[in-house]
Amino acid sequence: MKQALIVIDMQNGFLNPESPLCIRGARATVPACARVIAACRRADVPVIFVNRAYRADGSDVEHTRYQVWAEGGRPLTPGSTGPISVENPPEFARTPADYEIIKPRYSAFFQTALDLLLRRLGVDTVLLTGTTTPNCIRTTCYDAISLDYRVVVVEDCCSSNTEEIQRANMLDMANVGALIRSSEQLIEELER
Repeated sequence: MKQALIVIDMQNGFLNPESPLCIRGARATVPACARVIAACRRADVPVIFVNRAYRADGSDVEHTRYQVWAEGGRPLTPGSTGPISVENPPEFARTPADYEIIKPRYSAFFQTALDLLLRRLGVDTVLLTGTTTPNCIRTTCYDAISLDYRVVVVEDCCSSNTEEIQRANMLDMANVGALIRSSEQLIEELER
């Protein structure tokens, strides 16, 4: 089994309360995500950051998000700074060995080179972390299963706006065949 860690949308524009796109539970997952990222690096598991970046003119912002984006300072545009920037948190200590893919929509696979990269790396199992669980994590999970990858969702490294939404989506992904693990369980498995 060859694994890759996919870190989805863990960027300032989704993590900080000052951003109009903030996901309430996302900031709290940063320490667990940082531990999983470090453990994957120690185990030689590729780390792939799948981030969102919008054009300054907003021509590629989802129509369902456009108004909030435009009225909220146009977060996640190249050159944006502070709480609305495209940057990942410093706790992740990005390295030259990490990969980065920019995605245009919720799924990390939609119109990206992620599937090609995973196949070239010989990956058959994806470890999903990031935000938000009902949108980006779930659509990536379903697409990964459709592409015949094994999927492990690291529950405490994913976030939603409410605990109810989080629980329902974890149950839904488990019901379609994803394995749900805690960061502690995953790290133990990586260190064996």
